[in-house]
Amino acid sequence: MDDAVPARAVRRSLDDVAFRTVSARASLRTRLRNLTSRRELLSSLITSDIRIKYKNSALGILWSMLTPALFLVIYYVVFSVFLQNGYPNFALYLFSGMVVWNMFQTALQSATGVIVYRAGLVKKVSFPREILALANVGASVVYFFIQIGVLVLYLLILGHAPQWDFLWILPFAFLALYFFTAALAILMSAITVYMRDMEHFIVIVLQLWFFMSPVVYSYEHSIAPQLHNHGLAWLYFMNPITLIMLTFQRVFYVATTVHSTIPPHGILHMLPTWPMSTYFYLNIGLVGVMIALFLFAEAVFGRLERNFESEL
Repeated sequence: MDDAVPARAVRRSLDDVAFRTVSARASLRTRLRNLTSRRELLSSLITSDIRIKYKNSALGILWSMLTPALFLVIYYVVFSVFLQNGYPNFALYLFSGMVVWNMFQTALQSATGVIVYRAGLVKKVSFPREILALANVGASVVYFFIQIGVLVLYLLILGHAPQWDFLWILPFAFLALYFFTAALAILMSAITVYMRDMEHFIVIVLQLWFFMSPVVYSYEHSIAPQLHNHGLAWLYFMNPITLIMLTFQRVFYVATTVHSTIPPHGILHMLPTWPMSTYFYLNIGLVGVMIALFLFAEAVFGRLERNFESEL
């Protein structure tokens, strides 16, 4: 990966803000304060990551809109014509979950090896090293909102209205997604400095994780109903991505139960029939847990970064 552009961004940002050496023994509060003081550096790195990705591309960042739009068309054709499963507007259900998964997967995969790839920058310039991982998460957030734009455009084409009274819960679901992704990105970027195989291992983990999340199947066809019968439904929601996806699907897909479009024409349970208050309280609780996980990741990163220079 080319470090020239990020290196210039780092030096330019360090000229704009007070230079502070980040000590490996800095307290968690100090580390958070250092992060907030380097907002311009983070912004510069996010911009440079996006610029490098689309360098010499004629359409540039428009590819981030065209690619999900093409996949949405493919989903529509495949599940409406070739693989009819009885779920009406299944492409919309699928894409509502995919926007969440794409942000999580893209950020985690790119952040896992970022400190190793930018070893030269880490050795030459003193700055909060976790910013490198957070920059990858920030770039994924940009792509996430572009994909949300594609999803909204698809809703307009279908004439399908979202669940307006649930819409205000989405920011809480997004915050939970962001802090969860950022926490794992910070942890994995530090661990990979010591265990280089982690970069390949995370690809396998994410493939398994994808099928543990409610993307390609409905709530009815997950293991949640069976677990619920034994009082173990909470196990299904130990995966934080599950609740976040269900919230996005509830807002954009809307329907909790639908009638099958193919024989036998029965009722299909797509999503949990929770009231709005349940979605709200669950997401608020998840945000709190994910913020705690983020603080834990920061503390662990502070301990692991002490020997970065010698390991790199």
